[in-house]
Amino acid sequence: MDKTKETGNQVYRSYKDRLFRMVFREKKELLGLYNAVNGTSYTDPEALTVVTLENAIYMNMKNDLAVVMDFYMNLYEHQSTYNPNIPLRNLHYVARELRSWSNGRTIYGRQLVKIPTPRFFVFYNGRDMQPERQVLKLSDAFMNPEEDPALELKVVMLNINLGRNKELMEQCHTLLEYAQFVDRLRTCEKSMGREEAVKHTVDACIREGILRDFLLKYREEAIEMCIFEYDEEETLRQLGQQSYEEGVAVGEEQMLLRKICTKLKKGKTPETIAEELEEDLPRVKAICEAAAAFAPEYDWRSVYEEIEKQKR
Repeated sequence: MDKTKETGNQVYRSYKDRLFRMVFREKKELLGLYNAVNGTSYTDPEALTVVTLENAIYMNMKNDLAVVMDFYMNLYEHQSTYNPNIPLRNLHYVARELRSWSNGRTIYGRQLVKIPTPRFFVFYNGRDMQPERQVLKLSDAFMNPEEDPALELKVVMLNINLGRNKELMEQCHTLLEYAQFVDRLRTCEKSMGREEAVKHTVDACIREGILRDFLLKYREEAIEMCIFEYDEEETLRQLGQQSYEEGVAVGEEQMLLRKICTKLKKGKTPETIAEELEEDLPRVKAICEAAAAFAPEYDWRSVYEEIEKQKR
């Protein structure tokens, strides 16, 4: 489990999380999403057991949310870039979860070990046109397709861009507000710089009651996350699919630099930064030393360029 997880209805706060994950980390909001997707009407948020995989990374290489309820295991991901390999990734995720689930139970005996029934969902809000609902299959990747494959995994991909899946949005108002927020941000980006667009959108949504409570409580984290997320989305578009894994590594490094530079501006020491970000102290110290030449502004892009020069 994430070491930063809090109990009750609190948000599981992690600076490695995306805005989508932050919005739906409160059990009340997560239950609303669960009910909308599964056509249920549960009312007790505490009935949810959150089993989010540990060490989730910013570039969506791990699953976003996983919950167990009524012996169903629902794995949720959020995607802003279409990826046909999601079924294979989910196979990795569910194998890990089921290994943990069966820990302590004998799987070599005569008694059948019961496991939760898995369900896989992806919430897509990328800019590329995609249908409202489609099913991605693991068997689509098989080199030798078979009519009845011995191994199959199906992922339901739901388009959550504004105007799509209206019935789903009506059943989960928080999902609708999230779609409205993203749509407004993309509109603002057409006439403003990215940082200005993010701040303008956050403030406008607070005034108009869109994700208001969430944005009031986590305004700065949300702004930082959105700025980086849209930087990342643009980077991936430029890199293309073949360079996706390289983009993942670059994105992670840039995100860490942004966080460290933000904290350096506040006068925090490398030791404090390493503790707050749960990063190795030697790595944080090395970045802080490189960033020292750019004090007091600590522009993370300049720091990143300097580190890349040193590598060469």
